[in-house]
Amino acid sequence: MITHKAHCFILPYPVQGHINPMLQFSKRLQSEGVKITIAPTKFFLKNMQELPTSGSIEAIYDGYGDGGLGQAESFAAYTTRFKEVGSDPLSQLIQKLTNYGCPVNCIVYDDPFLPWAVEVAKSFGIVTAAFFTQSCAVDNIYYHVHKGVLKLPPTQVDQEIIIPGFSLPIEPSDVPTFVIKSEAERILEMLEKEVIKILSRFQFRCLY
Repeated sequence: MITHKAHCFILPYPVQGHINPMLQFSKRLQSEGVKITIAPTKFFLKNMQELPTSGSIEAIYDGYGDGGLGQAESFAAYTTRFKEVGSDPLSQLIQKLTNYGCPVNCIVYDDPFLPWAVEVAKSFGIVTAAFFTQSCAVDNIYYHVHKGVLKLPPTQVDQEIIIPGFSLPIEPSDVPTFVIKSEAERILEMLEKEVIKILSRFQFRCLY
């Protein structure tokens, strides 16, 4: 019988660019003797040809079932719906694993899209870790857009953009396209409030 140091529950946001980095992180944890359970949505799991890890799989309901993100009216609508319905399925999965003799010790969730996982973990007395799939530079850009320091989109194609913390200015083409899209402002405002509300309650460490 294999003895694991801990049992880590991985909760990714169901898009390829978020799941792949979390899968790679899961492999690293497994190499250190940590048991892994990954919880993709039902739609994403259905369309995965194979899971490149030996961890366990538990599908989670996102409010759209087999339709997934493509069934939602917008990215914001999907994120909001997942937040509304995701807590109960996550709680059920955690309880199910506990009943099977595999209690979860930590939940690694995709931040900032799934901060509601923190409240679920808290109800079970489980520690959490936020996983940022993008670089610190990109997160820095998001932060200054939120605070109104960085005004987007740029007014000129060749305009240099000064961002606090960056050693050099960047060009408009360097800015993540997500923050320029018309829907982004509402999504970022919604997520920022939720993340700040959750993180302000806890002491946490940043791991790089």
